[in-house]
Amino acid sequence: MKIHLKIWRQKNHTTKGCMESYTLDDVNTEMSFLEMLDMLNLKLAKEGERPVEFDHDCREGICGQCGMMINGIAHGPLKNTTTCQLHMRSFKDGDTIYIEPFKAEVFPVIRDLKVNRTGLDEIIAAGGYVSVNTGQAPEANSIPVTHDEAEAAFDAAACIGCGACVATCKNASAALFTAAKITQFSNLPQGQKESETRTVDMVNRMEDLGFGHCTNTEACQVECPQDISVLSIARMNFEYNKAKLKK
Repeated sequence: MKIHLKIWRQKNHTTKGCMESYTLDDVNTEMSFLEMLDMLNLKLAKEGERPVEFDHDCREGICGQCGMMINGIAHGPLKNTTTCQLHMRSFKDGDTIYIEPFKAEVFPVIRDLKVNRTGLDEIIAAGGYVSVNTGQAPEANSIPVTHDEAEAAFDAAACIGCGACVATCKNASAALFTAAKITQFSNLPQGQKESETRTVDMVNRMEDLGFGHCTNTEACQVECPQDISVLSIARMNFEYNKAKLKK
């Protein structure tokens, strides 16, 4: 099938970007979205033009690197799907597809569709870890964890840090991402010792980096490829207020 592409091209974060038009013939409907971009880049390379730069790694929906806006939607039209899991069968012959980077002030463009998402790493570094030395892996039954607690922790830990929640939020809030990391640990006994300092440090770092405030539009959960629940944000607020009250 024939696909028309409108892609954001920007040399670096200091230059002005614009949408460039491309057309691809003979696109196979079984191609993944990233394979289609590979096809475009091969064509551009043969024509002596600069390929379109975009983030990707595992191409299995695990690493969270392939984030981009497709027709104005983070990761594209399919729910709970990363860009690399999106296939061209989701589009029709003759469609025009608009592809842009995650646009948020906290995600400056590096080049084309690549953005700098190290702000999310800084939030993790502020407290998203357990510093207690547990030695070797303990016997599975030595620390009782109920099934519900384990499932809640796993649900929060499913966050892949792609940044779709930030790109989708009208305030560029990282509340869902931060809340997922806080909830992951607060549901398990291993994370209780540092729960208060972790929560305060991560929330404060998120605000210091310039991420916006959550206004409960819940757009973050709608576009999250892992369907992380906004209830995690409620848990984060609870843990934060509890820590502040104790101080």
